[in-house]
Amino acid sequence: MLKTIDKIDINYEQMGKGDDIVLLHGWGQNIEMMMPLAKHLKTKFRVTIIDLPGFGLSNNLDRALSVYDYVELLHKLLIELKIKKPSLIGHSFGGKLSIVYASKYDVDKLVLLGSPVFASDRTKTFKTKFLKFVKKLPLMHYFENFAKSYIGSADYKNASPLLREILVKTVNTDVSKEAASLQNETLLIWGGNDEAVSLKDAQKLEELIKESALIVLEGASHYAYLERIVQVNAILDNFL
Repeated sequence: MLKTIDKIDINYEQMGKGDDIVLLHGWGQNIEMMMPLAKHLKTKFRVTIIDLPGFGLSNNLDRALSVYDYVELLHKLLIELKIKKPSLIGHSFGGKLSIVYASKYDVDKLVLLGSPVFASDRTKTFKTKFLKFVKKLPLMHYFENFAKSYIGSADYKNASPLLREILVKTVNTDVSKEAASLQNETLLIWGGNDEAVSLKDAQKLEELIKESALIVLEGASHYAYLERIVQVNAILDNFL
């Protein structure tokens, strides 16, 4: 389904009934990457998954958005969808947006999956590492097909100037002050071998957020929530 917010078409899917949970994917991904969580959570909650602008079917961007621009678009979308005080689950880029959103607007609980907080000068692409990763997953065929069709698309390979500009803005935005202001119960789930956002950063984030707890999945990568999907779903059941 599409909603037009500030002339940007935002694609989303909703499923289930109950209290609201909003799932936000990572950089270069889309709704499909959060489906293993959504399909589990929909039995107890109303789940909304969003293609963040510039990705998936929300691809009609005409300007380079900042982290704060994304948050305002998300807020306007949730108002349109009549979603109040949701719990947010964000992976990587989506987690960074979740931190800023929760620092400004009413949110119940937060789950941050390998979410960057501090500014970084690294703007490397994840295409090769990601494709190698999905081949190891239990649902390998499903994610590999997605990865080849989306991550491996011409647009991604060509790294459009607009997305490059957004990426640079994003990695250079430090949201540690926003994180330190949070009062929400926050669960941090990290792969012990996360090379994109280090475990050291996760430990710093746990110190910043007063009501937070860090769960480390040893041996898992930046995509720990998919590598250990059964375990993560059980953790979410308990936390939410």
